[in-house]
Amino acid sequence: MEALLITSANESITMAEPTLQYVHCPDGANGHRMAYWQWGDSNAPRTVLCVHGLTRQGRDFDILAQTLLQCSPVALRVVCPDVAGRGESDWLPDPMSYNPATYVKDMHALIRQLAPAEVDWVGTSLGALVGMAVFGHTESASQLPLRRLVLNDAGPVLQWKSLQRIGAYVGRNMHYPTEKEAVDALWAISSGFGPHTPEQWLALSRHMLRADGQGGVRLHYDPAISVAFGSMNEEDSRKGEAVIWSLYDAILAPTLLLRGGDSDLLSADTAAQMTQRGPRAKLVEFAGVGHAPTLMSPDQLDAVTGFLFG
Repeated sequence: MEALLITSANESITMAEPTLQYVHCPDGANGHRMAYWQWGDSNAPRTVLCVHGLTRQGRDFDILAQTLLQCSPVALRVVCPDVAGRGESDWLPDPMSYNPATYVKDMHALIRQLAPAEVDWVGTSLGALVGMAVFGHTESASQLPLRRLVLNDAGPVLQWKSLQRIGAYVGRNMHYPTEKEAVDALWAISSGFGPHTPEQWLALSRHMLRADGQGGVRLHYDPAISVAFGSMNEEDSRKGEAVIWSLYDAILAPTLLLRGGDSDLLSADTAAQMTQRGPRAKLVEFAGVGHAPTLMSPDQLDAVTGFLFG
């Protein structure tokens, strides 16, 4: 099967669909399955792992994945997981299990199953935080073959007002009578993603929806992910900053930091600090974009491919 995705007002690419696969992730009970979407050569020694944000899913990276395959000078596999509770992955019975510790363990299980010779990690928002946690521990870093790291609009300091904004919609308004109403509602809470054509936004939104069995649609994720997220307060957030800075400072791989110029989650000051400590990230900002760049526009795609393959 092939799909047509619009990358700009006058440009489109035709692409094969990815394959859907699963990894068993151990937990305190019987374990759970995490789904992942695989593109390219399954035997390629180099793998790019693309990890999405809090309420998103792996198909967010369709255009990026295809672009990476087209630009890579070597055989490449691109893997885009649906973090637990999202997309095609299992929902967790304990809502408090939706936390970074679970996500990090799941990514370790995925990397063990993939067994790549080397990994590039592209993480958006939550995916960026998980990436820092996976590769920022000294023991993990020495065992995992990280080649390059891309952090998309997240860092050790997260603006509390932005977290409150996100918490106001997570797990709410999950059902809609029509696809159009759902797509419009998603745009209302995601306008910070920056300018998109209607075709681009529809491509991003379609994978966010599931039939609800009543003639309408529902959002793809478990609304219970809001429980652990909503239990965090400003003091918890501030206490976590030192831990995340320590993880970031331990990263050894070349790092690219992407920031929406209008981002309300990653401040310009935090981004600047990230260029001066730890891996001394290269910073690229996108004007007219908030939280978070969707890695669909040509300038955003060029930034990622230029860093990974330059």
